[in-house]
Amino acid sequence: MAYKDWYVEGPAFGNCNCGYSCPCQFEEDPTHGNCRGFEVMEITKGHFEDFELTGLKVAVLYAWPGPIYEGKGEMQLIIDPAASPAQRAALETVLTGGETDEEATHWWVFRAMCPTLHDTVFESIDFTSDMEARTASVKIGDVLASSGRPIKPPHSDGEHRVRIDMPNGIEFSVAEVGNASTKGTTAIALDLKDSYGQWHFMKHGPHGVVH
Repeated sequence: MAYKDWYVEGPAFGNCNCGYSCPCQFEEDPTHGNCRGFEVMEITKGHFEDFELTGLKVAVLYAWPGPIYEGKGEMQLIIDPAASPAQRAALETVLTGGETDEEATHWWVFRAMCPTLHDTVFESIDFTSDMEARTASVKIGDVLASSGRPIKPPHSDGEHRVRIDMPNGIEFSVAEVGNASTKGTTAIALDLKDSYGQWHFMKHGPHGVVH
């Protein structure tokens, strides 16, 4: 099937309510039986047909009452207010799995498993991250604040480093794992403390992750 030509890449950071070894990455049920969290991305290179997307920032919030594959979830997008109407429409399409092969990206799966799609929020997104150091800072207007840091072993002041390598992943190829905390007050409220943090370099197109 032919799709509109689009591509986005850039650093991404996320936080969910699972333990450090997020079971969803291993085809297991979530740590607490349910799943809620968010991800944020800076598009350092991107386009949708003739519309440039480079320089824009986006976030996706999500929540499910049980495992993702059982559905019944809800989803909400946050888009940089600097985006033009055409850019906003393009990003809403991409972030909800439009113009994409079935099951090719986690965005496609998230939307398929979320019968509720809340109205998009347009707020300034201040996002900095260092994948190698496993650090991140996120502030989205007055509606969300998040931070990430390396995992600290309980027996020392050192740093514990773990990576997830997924050659055929639908979200990333390699991700760094760390500790993250988030508070959010949009339609999908978040109150996460010292749970799963994820850093990776996103590369998505109509046919999935560019590995």
